[in-house]
This record gives sequence, structure tokens and C-alpha cells, in this order.
Amino acid sequence: MFVVKILPKGQITLPKGVRESLHLHVGDTLVVDETKGGIVMRKGKTILDFVGVLPNIGLSIEEMRERAVKEASKDNA
Repeated sequence: MFVVKILPKGQITLPKGVRESLHLHVGDTLVVDETKGGIVMRKGKTILDFVGVLPNIGLSIEEMRERAVKEASKDNA
């Protein structure tokens, strides 16, 4: 267990051991969930955490972008 203080602007400093064990770096995102007894903090996910989750559909990034623009324009028509 660690004790941290809330600074005037609502900031806290996570202990070095916590940052190291969770592989947290400057700019990383933490998700804060409110519970009955307090809060729970966990490392936020980035788009890189989802690489490989979806099957390869055989399209290049540019082709996917073109499809997305085409679909978005249908929705706005």
C-alpha cells in the first residue's frame, strides 16, 4: 500500500515502484473508477493494445481510409 497526497491542482505523484511495475511513462493514461470504498486506478489502453485483435481484411490503410470516408458521406447524405 502507498500513501500519496493531493496537491493544490488535484495532482498526485505515483510512487516510482508503482510506475515501474505497471510500466507507466510520461503521457500514459490512467482510468480512475469510483467504488463504494474509494477509487481504483488502472492503466488505460491505447490503440496499440488492440493491434492484431481484428483479422486482416486485405486492405491497405489508404483503402480503409477511402472506405471510411465513403461510408461517412453516406451517413451525412
